Amino acid sequence: MSHAYRTLLPGQAQSFRKAAALSITLAGLGSSGAYGATPVTDSTRGGLPPPNTARLVPKVVTTRPAQGAPQVKKTVPMPAWLGRFTAANGAASGFGTVGPYGQARWAEDWSFLAHEPADVRRRDWFNRLKYVRLNDSGSIWVSFSGEERLRYVFENQPALGKAGVTDASRVLLRNQYGADLHLGSHVRIYAELLDAVAGGSNTYGYQTGLQRERLDMQQGFVELRGKFLGAHMGVMGGRQLFLDAPVMMQSARDIPNVQQTWDGFRGYALWKNFRIDIFDFFQTNKQPVGIFSNGTNYSGRLYGAYASGALPAFRFMGQRSQLYLDAFFMGYLYGSPLASVPTATVGGATAGTTRRDGIGGRLWGKVGPFTVNLDGIYQGGSFHPVNNGAHRRVDAYAVNGGINYTIPKVTGAPTFGVQADLFSGGNYNQTSGSVGTFGTPYFPLPYYNDVTMTLNNQNLVGVGPVMTFAAAKKVSLRLHAPFFWRDSTQDALYGIGRVYTPRDGLHGGYIGAIPQFQVSWSFAPHWVWTHDIAGILASRGVREAGLNSGAYYMQTMQFVF
Repeated sequence: MSHAYRTLLPGQAQSFRKAAALSITLAGLGSSGAYGATPVTDSTRGGLPPPNTARLVPKVVTTRPAQGAPQVKKTVPMPAWLGRFTAANGAASGFGTVGPYGQARWAEDWSFLAHEPADVRRRDWFNRLKYVRLNDSGSIWVSFSGEERLRYVFENQPALGKAGVTDASRVLLRNQYGADLHLGSHVRIYAELLDAVAGGSNTYGYQTGLQRERLDMQQGFVELRGKFLGAHMGVMGGRQLFLDAPVMMQSARDIPNVQQTWDGFRGYALWKNFRIDIFDFFQTNKQPVGIFSNGTNYSGRLYGAYASGALPAFRFMGQRSQLYLDAFFMGYLYGSPLASVPTATVGGATAGTTRRDGIGGRLWGKVGPFTVNLDGIYQGGSFHPVNNGAHRRVDAYAVNGGINYTIPKVTGAPTFGVQADLFSGGNYNQTSGSVGTFGTPYFPLPYYNDVTMTLNNQNLVGVGPVMTFAAAKKVSLRLHAPFFWRDSTQDALYGIGRVYTPRDGLHGGYIGAIPQFQVSWSFAPHWVWTHDIAGILASRGVREAGLNSGAYYMQTMQFVF
């Protein structure tokens, strides 16, 4: 057996080979079709129209494929109940992308295929799986979805050289399939299965549940919905992806093999110009124990409410413009080790549990050729040490903004912009008083700030240019080059799920730069091939503290239907 299979869980090497063979077989099936593969980023959201009852309004929208694949313009029917929340291909609704293809697969609306002529449906072989009538009237129907994703990641100094390995080559394969059953216009049942395997050389982190997953229920929920008080309302109970949150605080965790799901409920209501979403979840326990063994992690809780209003539309620089004003409350309850507070001793920390109450707002949307986004979050709450020490209040904040300009009427739609972020830090010399470090216990969106996942959104200031360009019809390029500093030089340097310990020699606030380049090619219908290249250019002070610069490369081959 080759070295690439040595680190697989027992019995999974054969599954790895079979799944790889399946990916090759699926390539032939996906060789024709009307739609290219368009999985999207964590920041997009979509909606859930009732079958055969919602009036479908054709609109020309732009579907943004995941991880920077080329934008594909096509006419996709948008359900009328979305009202004015059709921005980002329906993502403004809070669910995920409505058109093909979304990150939350249950958010996609395929009921429009019932109204398409047979010759149009036959243009894509997989259309026969997207809308399957189960009765004569079409009130009962099912939609099937699937993904095969093969990913290779190379890091020569992972986690700034503190992962315990160097020159890590990781091979990740995800097999994910779902069925979306609609029982009339008021009841829907969704189920999704996942199997994820991982191998490679000099690997790390495979015991955490982020990369390996035996066959299990990835998502499974029941939704009840209908029209009430002039709004499209519904409640969803069970295991599910949740995307209606600020992307700098938590995401679907899509860089690793296993996405983050939640066990609980959400209720939503959408009017024409206003929507609200309430939710209460516990984190799904994804430890790779056995088949269908995932439970609930009751020490990790996410709860709150998100509201959004569509401001009056207007024209700017000759283009139709639309802004949204959002307000939200995002609550976290979580415990050790993520909740631990660093101390002045190198490697030291005070273990405990914490409650984080995030109150914030967001102004975002399109203003002529500009896209704008501005977030502000205040995080209160408390920290409770496990040693029965004095409780400490939380007093943290984050401010995030970005603006991008797309040159009009230029081939390739070149876009130039800047992104800036501030996540507050605290003081590890203090053992009493408030905790000032912004809390991000779950994965933020890596593509938003740092695809290498070296830094977390804590005690961090970042600013840098962002550029995108469609080099060809099916090829897109993206460059993001952020520079980072510590907000407080009396606080630690944080990674995702870790605190970098060599702090005694760390001086100055400048951390370094992480330039990131991506090229994505939709080389065949349903297929996307993406390359991400990044460098971690650590500052002199960071290197003198025992941390290292490094190189990062990620290649992803993805098939989606």
